[in-house]
Amino acid sequence: MRVAVAGGTGMLGAQVCEALASRGHEARALSRSSADFPVDLSTGEGLREALAGCDAVVDASNGQGKAAQAVLVDGSRRLLDAEAAAGVGHHIAISIVGCDLVPSFGYYRAKVAQEGVVRSGSVPWTVVRATQFHGFLDRVFGAAAKVGLRPSSSMPLQPVDVDDLADVVAGVAEGTGEGRTLEVVGPEVVSLRDLGRAWRRASGRGRVPLRIPFWGKTGRALHDGALTSVDPYARGKVGFESWLERRYA
Repeated sequence: MRVAVAGGTGMLGAQVCEALASRGHEARALSRSSADFPVDLSTGEGLREALAGCDAVVDASNGQGKAAQAVLVDGSRRLLDAEAAAGVGHHIAISIVGCDLVPSFGYYRAKVAQEGVVRSGSVPWTVVRATQFHGFLDRVFGAAAKVGLRPSSSMPLQPVDVDDLADVVAGVAEGTGEGRTLEVVGPEVVSLRDLGRAWRRASGRGRVPLRIPFWGKTGRALHDGALTSVDPYARGKVGFESWLERRYA
């Protein structure tokens, strides 16, 4: 198979490319910084050339702040239009577990809108929703630790290892688009408080816990486990503490 990976030089996209290659497939890493397949989803530049001859596309692109709409939503439309023109048979969109349950988060709203674009498109699709990456939590705790703090809350999370997720995504890309939404999670449900304590033990930073309050509908959803899954399609094998042991060895 030949699979194009939008956002193929990013945290997840690069690992998806490796997972595809390990399965014997040709993976094309698409991004603005790609030497071989430079693509800009905000304009559509480079898509026609990059998708030529591709059987499937994994959309692991990302956009923060004002760029979220341009990349995740408008970019998905451009990507899907180019896929249809190129005869791509399967579109795999990466999304977030619980994004539809906490719409007060702007980035999550963009993800819900992106899913809507995918579902209404003409290319057969699969949506893969994942929980937070271990590396994302590491960055969150690291940023707070710069001022000696450590975010703390009873909110349950189920973080997943990027390598585990990438392997699942590669397997999904080998299949057909049947209009399914699949959830991929980490092996354990752990509170943000306990994740922070584990991070402090491993890193030696973030001495002072900072309680993060959540109110209203969003707060109730988060504390009821909106960002976890009780019946996922797949569970990763690497937990947060095991990941930390490698990260801070």
